[in-house]
Formats: sequence, structure tokens, C-alpha cells
Amino acid sequence: MRPFLVALSLLLAVPGASAADFTLRSSDLPAGAAIPLRHVFNGFGCSGDNVSPALSWSHPPAGTRSFALLVHDPDAPTGGSGWWHWVVIDLPASLLSLPAGAGLSDGSALPPGARQVGTDYGLPGWGGPCPPAGDPPHRYIFSLHALKVEKLPLPAGATAALAGFLVNANSLGAATFTATYGR
Repeated sequence: MRPFLVALSLLLAVPGASAADFTLRSSDLPAGAAIPLRHVFNGFGCSGDNVSPALSWSHPPAGTRSFALLVHDPDAPTGGSGWWHWVVIDLPASLLSLPAGAGLSDGSALPPGARQVGTDYGLPGWGGPCPPAGDPPHRYIFSLHALKVEKLPLPAGATAALAGFLVNANSLGAATFTATYGR
């Protein structure tokens, strides 16, 4: 067999990463653990530092062209909609991590081309947990979606719900973990 055909057959025989291999983790927030005060919101009665946690991921599905990060509290007392804490879209497919503090509201700590969507605090960027005092600890679900598109067709000023809809419509797979916080 010709050398280039051997190489081609080997490339075709090596499976790409599947959605089941896709993982998301944080050195700042071990899965299932309580969120440290450093990452808690500063306002609404909370007095944290509001620093977004460091995140890293591995083994995105084959065909990934970009990533989207969604952080949501389904336990927020909002009548069923939960609370959006951070929404980042158009993260480049070559990216495998975000450092702590990447969630500045002006987007300056994100890679070029990445965009943040307004959270339920009314601004883009990381908005840490701040559940009502006395509530049982809330769950904060961090979901990183591998997308089949390089850029989401999201208009300026779009809501987090619309972003979530488009993310799910273009998702090849998602990696998630959950952390908790109560006060």
C-alpha cells in the first residue's frame, strides 16, 4: 500500500473524541463542593469578591467549531426561570481553559471574538452566587457546550434565554459540573 494511503487509513481509523469523553472542571470549584466567598457576588446583600472561577476542559467532540459557557442557578426563586450567572459564546475551538477573573463585565479578559450575554443581574460578565439568606444551598450548574458553528447568530442585547436556545440548537455535546452555595 502506498505510504499516503496507509497514513490516510490510520487517520480515518482513529476515533475522534465523543461527547461522552468531554469534561469540564475547575481548580477553584471542586464538583459538588461549596463555592468559596472569592466567587460570590458583591451586592444584593452578599459581600464576595465576584471573581469568576478558573475553568478547564478536555476531549471536546469531533467537529467542534466553538464553545459556549452557561452558568445557571435552577433553584432561584424566580417563578421557574432560575437565574443566569454567566453566559459566554463564541469561545474559539482551540481554547481549553479560562483563567480565574475571565468574567469581567467589559469582556477584556476573554479571548478575541468571544462575547458575553447579559445575566439576570442586568449586566454581562460573571455574576457570582447570592441566593436569599436562609434558603437551602442553591445549585450552580456550569455547562460548556461544544458547538457545530464558529459564531452564534445572536443579536446584540439578546437575553440569556435566547442564547441558551441557540446554544442547545447548535450543541454537539456538553460537559457539566455543579457547585453549591447558601447563606
